[in-house]
Amino acid sequence: MSDDRQFTIGKLSRLAGVGIETIRYYERIRLLPHPPRSRNGRRSFGSDGLSTLTFIRRCRELGFNLNDIRALLALRASQRRCADVKTIAARHLDAVRTKLQTLREMELSLSELVAICPGDASAECPVLEALDTECCEALRPARAL
Repeated sequence: MSDDRQFTIGKLSRLAGVGIETIRYYERIRLLPHPPRSRNGRRSFGSDGLSTLTFIRRCRELGFNLNDIRALLALRASQRRCADVKTIAARHLDAVRTKLQTLREMELSLSELVAICPGDASAECPVLEALDTECCEALRPARAL
């Protein structure tokens, strides 16, 4: 059974939970097909547009990049191969895990800095000193080149 509901860009935006400018951007980069225009010249999005936009929003919420979303959309529209989808999702999961590890390391560093800072009115601040030290150490090898 086909669904022939039509939506303006504003209605589509509200239904999908995506901003109007985001919809226009997705159209510009050809992630979302340009819809036909109604008799009055307005773009008229159908249920397929809503479904696709919702799919894209969910992918973005999970942190997939635009190239991966494009690949997932292509797989969604074709003879799906679960193995191909899994490859993309597994690669993304690895990236998420790497980011989580980096965030854990940042959290540890920051918690140590906050713990050693007295937070008083003194002019000397261990946090600033640590940041200056790290900054200077990071710049030394670049200057040696």
